[in-house]
Amino acid sequence: MTPDATADGAPENPRLDAAGDRLVAGRAADGDIAAFEVLVRRYTPMMRAYARRVLVSGADVDDVVQEAFVTAWQRLSDLEDLSAVKSWLMRIVGRKAMDRVRARRPQVPIDDIDHPVSTDASPARTVEARAGVEALSAALGELPDAQRQSWVLREMGGLSYEEVAAELGVPVTTVRGLLARARKHIIVRMEEWR
Repeated sequence: MTPDATADGAPENPRLDAAGDRLVAGRAADGDIAAFEVLVRRYTPMMRAYARRVLVSGADVDDVVQEAFVTAWQRLSDLEDLSAVKSWLMRIVGRKAMDRVRARRPQVPIDDIDHPVSTDASPARTVEARAGVEALSAALGELPDAQRQSWVLREMGGLSYEEVAAELGVPVTTVRGLLARARKHIIVRMEEWR
């Protein structure tokens, strides 16, 4: 049980959990650990999903997300627009994941990664969901690195075109072209899943 939780695991301060990013990030920037824990609970699933698409090892995913939160805790007071904490966290985890990829070449095919599926789904839905994820993974695996990275940052990470451009170190017009080509390829490859 964490210090800010009740015996049944519910947060002690539900208003903080319901507060907007600006307020929670502001309190966390001021050193409020409970507020930072809210950010961790709120964004860990999204950051893990994003890191999972970039990395090849499940163990690396948890390490990268943890490293991203350590960096965020250390630098949160530097964030100028506290309402942009979500995209800021996604940029941090993206950079950490890309650093990990660069450090570990060659890569394992994305199809070899275990993809989680909802436990309440029927067996047929589970098989269908896994097949869809495998088809998307195969389509992403066929893309050149720059197109795949652009697509993952934009579609999985929720970054703006400008943020993707900054992350990849290319102009926004290049990002638009990379995304257009990636989307066209994925639409064609995923046609049977529509």
